[in-house]
Amino acid sequence: MFRKLLFSLFMLSSYLLTNAQTQKQVQYLSGTDNENTVTWDFWCTGGRNSGKWSKIQVPSHWEQQGFGNYNYGRDYVTYGKNFRFADEKGLYRYKFNVPADWQNQTVQIVFEGSMTDTEVKINGKSAGAMHQGAFYRFKYDISDKLNFGKENLLEVTVSKMSADRSVNNAERLADYWIFGGIFRPVYLEATPKEHIEWTSIDAKADGSFAMNVHLQQAQKNTQVTADIIDAQGKTVATAKVVNSNGSDVVKLLTSVKKPALWTAETPNLYRVKVYLKNANGNLTYHTEDKFGFRTIEIRKSDGIYVNGQKVKMKGINRHVWWPETGRSVNPRLDLMDVKLIKGMNMNAVRCSHYPPDKAFLNYCDSLGLYVLDELAGWQQAYSTKAGEPLVKEMVIRDANHPSIIFWSNGNEGGHNFDLDDDYGKYDLSNRPVIHAHHKPGNAFNGIDGNHYEDFYSTQKILADSNIYMVTEFMHAQDDGAGAAGLSDMWDLHWNAKRGAGGFIWAFVDEGIVRTDRNGMIDVNGVNAPDGVLGPHREKEGSYNAIKEIYSPFKIRMETLPANFDGTIEVENRYNFLNLNTVSLKWDLINFKLPTDETAGFTVLESGTAKAPNIPAYGKGNFKLPLPKNWKQAQALALTATDIHGEELYRWVWKITPNSQIVPLLYGAEQKNTGKASASEDDSTITLRGGDISVSLSKSTGRIVALGNSKSMPLSFNNGPVLVSGDAKLTAINQTTDGDKVIVNAKYEGNLNSVTWTMYPSGWLQMDYSYTLNGKFPFAGISFDYPENFILGTKWLGKGPYRVWKNRLQGVTFNTWESFKNNTQTGSFPYIFPEFKGYFSDISWVQFNTVEGEFIVATPQENMYLRLFDFYGLTGIKPHPALPAGDISFLDAIPAIGSKLGLKITPHPERYGPAGEPAEFNGETKRTLWFYFGLQQQDEENKQFVMPTENILTD
Repeated sequence: MFRKLLFSLFMLSSYLLTNAQTQKQVQYLSGTDNENTVTWDFWCTGGRNSGKWSKIQVPSHWEQQGFGNYNYGRDYVTYGKNFRFADEKGLYRYKFNVPADWQNQTVQIVFEGSMTDTEVKINGKSAGAMHQGAFYRFKYDISDKLNFGKENLLEVTVSKMSADRSVNNAERLADYWIFGGIFRPVYLEATPKEHIEWTSIDAKADGSFAMNVHLQQAQKNTQVTADIIDAQGKTVATAKVVNSNGSDVVKLLTSVKKPALWTAETPNLYRVKVYLKNANGNLTYHTEDKFGFRTIEIRKSDGIYVNGQKVKMKGINRHVWWPETGRSVNPRLDLMDVKLIKGMNMNAVRCSHYPPDKAFLNYCDSLGLYVLDELAGWQQAYSTKAGEPLVKEMVIRDANHPSIIFWSNGNEGGHNFDLDDDYGKYDLSNRPVIHAHHKPGNAFNGIDGNHYEDFYSTQKILADSNIYMVTEFMHAQDDGAGAAGLSDMWDLHWNAKRGAGGFIWAFVDEGIVRTDRNGMIDVNGVNAPDGVLGPHREKEGSYNAIKEIYSPFKIRMETLPANFDGTIEVENRYNFLNLNTVSLKWDLINFKLPTDETAGFTVLESGTAKAPNIPAYGKGNFKLPLPKNWKQAQALALTATDIHGEELYRWVWKITPNSQIVPLLYGAEQKNTGKASASEDDSTITLRGGDISVSLSKSTGRIVALGNSKSMPLSFNNGPVLVSGDAKLTAINQTTDGDKVIVNAKYEGNLNSVTWTMYPSGWLQMDYSYTLNGKFPFAGISFDYPENFILGTKWLGKGPYRVWKNRLQGVTFNTWESFKNNTQTGSFPYIFPEFKGYFSDISWVQFNTVEGEFIVATPQENMYLRLFDFYGLTGIKPHPALPAGDISFLDAIPAIGSKLGLKITPHPERYGPAGEPAEFNGETKRTLWFYFGLQQQDEENKQFVMPTENILTD
């Protein structure tokens, strides 16, 4: 028994040894990512904590570890020609052991990314030429410099500013934060002498498969075999070649019948296992990679095609970013970002302005995003000498990712035309190369990518001969652009033959946690707050709006028609999938009331519906199988989910109008006995009902004071004020109508009349009318209330985010609740949704203040609520301008423009029809209901006795 066990252990150890020697072995010297680091010795030559040996975590930027100095890439613009960037160097030391059994193997040291010039020594000997370029994987063969089975010393000198000006121009004179340090992992790779260094795959939609296998120390008569394995683990094709001449490159060819194709909507992946066997048939090395079958075409003057089907990009520009660690990230963050991008119903991402971490591309492959993989070159290009090796490093690393559909050779003029044909030298599939440019006349390979065109100039480009795939548009600085105006722009691209969509700038606000400023988050003023998410991925208002605009299950119905029978029109905005792949769930709901302890809704009944059989780009309708009593609910909700179970969007349509909802607030109160009353003095008319009193000015007709016999008076006053137009009181009088008291105010100017009706319960009704003719940014009325007294609001309407006239999407009906914050979008603290702003389709709103509560409601539809002072875009004069007052009840709100750096574009109308000011032609009428206090409870208060005097407020 013992001898059998000994023999089994011997055979197992022999197998493990053999297996280990036939595949790449990896030993990390640094940590694997920003959350799993290793401590190295470190010396910084300048700035903070310089001139001494200390410790640093690797990978990292040394600025985030408390060393050196910060720079933003545009500092040379900010401070002018006399400015000099911080140019400290970092000296790293790390001792490590190498297994003795690696002695007969090839050992390479690999750096995934180091900013910027990097010199490497092993045991005092140079590993090779200095590497220049921050975002690229590079490696050295150090087999002859190692002490196997013993301790070794790694020494690395990193210069954050390159000795090559073109590298600085391409990578560091840029509109983003620039750092220093080894920010991606460092590790050793051990392989047999003869091994596969890299492969390049070309797998077409017709099932044809080609692979270039690049060998190191190739031996004659080595057999190279590739097995293609599908998602079920079945080998579906095999290719074999005998390398009779010992060539460094071997090409394998085979085919797969009817492969499952890769697209962003159907990210089907295959595995390929590649084996080397010597002339005796013994396995000497093997490796594995993932790939997808797909064909990419640019059909000039037509469009971009994947697998023979036209595709349109719903994309965004992404920086590799995390506030605490800069561009040093981890797979968890990469996965989160891919999910967040797909969560906006996007199908594409541009890696601006450099190649991302490998893990990010892996997730784009497996979850489905089209990728523009970009060589650095922010408005200035690498020299040919500097750029050629970097193109090679980028393409060798990334060539087999099916998600990558284009190589982007630099940004906005940072295009070295000499490098355009280099990509195909290493990419067997010969993907198209594009230029992401910002000036007219720079179309390349049939694609115009001109940045930041408006709606009308976009129309002209789309009427020209080139495909228009805009690589930057809708600049989402502060709360501008992003989704604001996107619906018009997206419809324009979707319906145009040569419209190929585009890439919003940008994914996140690039805010860095400053280790020299007590951890404050710095977005470098106006330069970096241009994402649709905050630095820690806080969702701004544009996020959900983009989700609705880009939903492939496209529903345009805004309200339920009077004859609604469950039938809904829908458009299929998938590029490949049929809408019958979508799952539909409906809910009949009732909304919570102000008196309920919580916000939200109650589900009365739920069900599912069959999605329609509508092919990509098609239109049709479907019907919800609603119960006969569906109209008894207050609203209908519909949720669409895709084939992966991810929500495409959730729509909510009101069934019960405001005219029936608002009486639920005051109906029971109106049954109280008693009468309302009024009194006058020289300057005011005071209305009283129940515990409430309201004093109106005889000279303006506005509220001047409120009272409540059971709580402190509220400071809500100085209204109504017309926010557009003028008004002058011409007459005011009071009358009685049964148990009610009525005050009628007449005006000249744009305000016609205001009628106040006080009920015995204390509810106050205000009916008003105004006349406007022409276009106005906003219309309605305002009141004053001290912002510093506000605690929060609860409201029935669309939310939870604020809106602009050209960004009404992404909000749904519900009873929402929000606590006061002072968020200014793009600035710390990143608390969302913003409390202040414009909110749409309000039924009622309950204000919670340090003076108590009050409610405002309207029985008409389509009212906007404005809360306090805020801005959409920062500037010398913030944009857009705000109405008078603090709290406004509006029938129109402004659209928002865009901003690039210091330049506001205060003309949202340029971004499409939704940006036009609202147009009025005649009279507008509206009713508001007020209750100024906490409504009386059904039972007597037995908890406490109210003090006769409050020393804090009386």
